[in-house]
Amino acid sequence: MSGHSKWSTIKREKGAKDAARGAIFTKLGNLIAIAARSGTDPDTNFALRLAIDKAKAANMPTANIQRAIDRVKDKSAAQLTELLYEGYGPGGTAILVEVATDNTNRTYPEVRLAFSKHGGNIADKGSVAFQFDHKGMIRVKGGGDDIMLAALDAGAEDVQEEGAESVIYTANTDLARVRDALRAAGLEILEAELTYVPNMTVPVTDKDTAGKIMRLMDALDDIDEVQNTHVNFDIPEEFLND
Repeated sequence: MSGHSKWSTIKREKGAKDAARGAIFTKLGNLIAIAARSGTDPDTNFALRLAIDKAKAANMPTANIQRAIDRVKDKSAAQLTELLYEGYGPGGTAILVEVATDNTNRTYPEVRLAFSKHGGNIADKGSVAFQFDHKGMIRVKGGGDDIMLAALDAGAEDVQEEGAESVIYTANTDLARVRDALRAAGLEILEAELTYVPNMTVPVTDKDTAGKIMRLMDALDDIDEVQNTHVNFDIPEEFLND
C-alpha cells in the first residue's frame, strides 16, 4: 500500500494549494451535496460529517457548506450523479476516477480527453476496478507502537508509518467506528475518508513515464467534476521533486 499512501500525500498537498486559491470549493460542495442525500444532520450521517470536516480543513466558508447541504432540498437544483471511470495511464498504470456531475455528456469527454492527451486511455467498466479494494483510510499524527496498538485495538486492518504521521486502513464499513475510537483514545485525526487501495503497486522506474503520469493526474484533477483519483503506481520521490 506504500504507493497508495504516497499518492494520498501528494493529493493532500495539492489540495492544500488548491484550497489556498479557492479552486477546491466546487469539488467540496459537490461532495457535501451528495453526502447530504442520506440525511442533512452530520451527527447521524457519517459521510456528511466526513465531507464537512474536509471542507473545514480547506477553510471553506460556513455559508458555502450550508448552501451545499441545502442543495439537497432545492428541487430546482441540478441533480448530481456519482460515477467511477476506469482507465490506464502511461506504463500500463491503473487509475480510478470518481466524479460527481450534473452533465455526463460533458464530463465523460473531458475525462476521456485527459487520458488520451497524456498517453492513457479510458477502459471498460470493471476492467480496472478489480485491481483495487474499497477501504477506509485514516491519517493520524504521530507514530510508534502505541498508535499501532491503539489502531489494531480499534479494529484497524493495517497501519503504516509515514514520517511524523501514521496511515491506518480499515474495512470500508468500519471507518466511522475506528475513527471515533481513535479520537476517543486521544489521537489527532488529520484525515479520514473512503478510498480505493490497489492490490499491488506498479513501480515507475522511468523519469519520462513518471512525468507523463503526473501530467495526466494534474489534467484529471483540473476537471471540476472529478472528486478523487486512485492509482496503483509508485513513483520514486526524486522523480516527483524534479
